[in-house]
Amino acid sequence: MIFAFPRTFPADEVELAVVDVDAACRIAGARMQPLENVLAGRLGQLRPLWSTNANAEVLLARCADVIRIAYARMALRHGSLSEDFHAYHNETHILDILGGRIDRLIATHGVFALGLRDWCILGLFAACHDLRQREEPMYEAGVGANERASIEETFRLLDHCGFSRSADADIYLAIDLTIGGSTFDARPPPGSAAFNAAELVQSGGALAAKLSQKLDKHRPDWRNDPRIVHAHDLALIAADLDTANVAEPFDRFASSAENLCLEREMLCLRNLDGVESAQPVLGFLTDGQDRFFFDLHRFNSELGRQSFGPAKDDNAARLKSLSLGLRARIAMRGRPQSGRQVLKAYAETVAGLV
Repeated sequence: MIFAFPRTFPADEVELAVVDVDAACRIAGARMQPLENVLAGRLGQLRPLWSTNANAEVLLARCADVIRIAYARMALRHGSLSEDFHAYHNETHILDILGGRIDRLIATHGVFALGLRDWCILGLFAACHDLRQREEPMYEAGVGANERASIEETFRLLDHCGFSRSADADIYLAIDLTIGGSTFDARPPPGSAAFNAAELVQSGGALAAKLSQKLDKHRPDWRNDPRIVHAHDLALIAADLDTANVAEPFDRFASSAENLCLEREMLCLRNLDGVESAQPVLGFLTDGQDRFFFDLHRFNSELGRQSFGPAKDDNAARLKSLSLGLRARIAMRGRPQSGRQVLKAYAETVAGLV
């Protein structure tokens, strides 16, 4: 790894249960079909690049195997097969990035905008960057514990699927920086009394925006290494793909905000039918979303900005209307008695804007 992290994250029960593609397909069953559809479509899109890589078929097959295993692990850890369901960070998030968002990148810039290995790296990032979600919060060089654990698991996956840490050093390096750079700083501002990681208001945005400064500190000579420079460029694109929910059609953007809210309430152990969840849910869906969209979120790469910026701009006015409309609806009905009441009002407000 490019940063000298002090601890390792060993394999958990899910990693040991989903050890290979056969296990992934057996465990996921029919749930694997949406992923197979995306992989088949991507194979066709990348075919014009095959001549640029002598081992294109082997490379693509190995990447597909990593993605299949990661997808099944996400479903089993926190998705449709899990007893620890995360409303946002589950296997559907993989499909969002691997499918529609990379599709939009290709549609905007063409498949020759990046090399075959670059597209493979972005696909691996999509599948693997959120593999671990339950690590105790701890930052090293700005990289969160979940991201570090996901990097380590992805390295093991690459090893298992036939990649070499020497021959494919560029892929391991890029995975290190893309997943690390996707860390979204959720630490409280100085002096805050907040203590629950799920509660914290994002104060710094994606690490990708500050990744060059982190590298300056920990690898002062990195700008003289073309491999690190290129991996850094890919990390900026990957971070844009990860946060491009801001550029989804408005109903899907609103739905992603709702899922993030549900996940946060679950992590905070709050009852959605209890009064204790009412104000946190309202705050997240109004001030929280406004702050994320208008203050914290930035596109880090030119490819990402051109691909997703116009659609984000189109959503801006409706997000302001959504926040104002939800507040007005709540004010008219009186103080909400539960987070679920707020979510119902939120859905009604969204329906009036799409």
